[in-house]
Amino acid sequence: MDITLHYEQMGEGFPLVLLHGNGEDHTYFQHQMEPFAAHYRVIALDTRGHGGSPRGEAPFTLEQFAQDLKDFLDGQGIEKCHLLGFSDGGNVALIFALKYPQYIEKLVLNGANLEPEGLKSGLRMKLRLRWAALQAARRVQPELEGQFELLDLMVTQPHIDHLALRGLRMPVLVVAGDHDVIAEAHTRMIAAPIPHGRLAILPGDHFVARDNFQQFNALVLDFLQKG
Repeated sequence: MDITLHYEQMGEGFPLVLLHGNGEDHTYFQHQMEPFAAHYRVIALDTRGHGGSPRGEAPFTLEQFAQDLKDFLDGQGIEKCHLLGFSDGGNVALIFALKYPQYIEKLVLNGANLEPEGLKSGLRMKLRLRWAALQAARRVQPELEGQFELLDLMVTQPHIDHLALRGLRMPVLVVAGDHDVIAEAHTRMIAAPIPHGRLAILPGDHFVARDNFQQFNALVLDFLQKG
C-alpha cells in the first residue's frame, strides 16, 4: 500500500472494524466506540484521503479502498474480523466481502447501495448537477479536485452485481433508516438474496447510527453476539 491508514482503536478481544462514509472520518462512530469496545477490539479507520489518512497516488475508488482494507488487516495480522460499514463505507465493506470473504465473521451494512441509482432520485439529481459543475470548474481551479473526487464516488460508484450477493456465506445485517437517502426498495433488494441476511429498518434518516445510536447499537450488538 502506498499510504498508511490512520485509525483509532479501543477495547480488546475479537476485532470489529468500522468504516465511515463519504467525506467523514472515524469520529462518525463516536457513539459506537465505547459501547462496542466493552465486547470487542474496535478499530475505526480513516479511509484513503479522509481524516488523518493521506490521499496517496493510487486510484480514488471504492475498489481501491477495499484493497486498502485488506492491506491494513494484513499489516495488523488480523485474519478474521467483524466488519461494519456506513454509506460509502458500507459499499466498501460489501465489495471487500465479495472479494475477500475469508476475512469476515459477520458483516453489517448500514445505508449501503449497489449502484448510484440506489439513491433517491431527488438527491441523485442534485449530486449529478454539482458533479458536472465541479468537473468543469476543477480544470481552472485545481484545488477543487478533492471535492470532485469525493462527489465522484457517489455519482459514478459503486457497481455491484445484485446476483453476486447470493454468494455471501457469512451472516449479514442490512440496516437503514426509515427516512434514508437510500430508497427502501433498494435496501430490501440488497438484503433479499443474501442467504444469511437480516434486514432492519430503524426510525431515522441516513445517519441513524449517529442520531438513533441507542437503538442502532443494541441491534448491532445483538446481531454480533448471537451465535
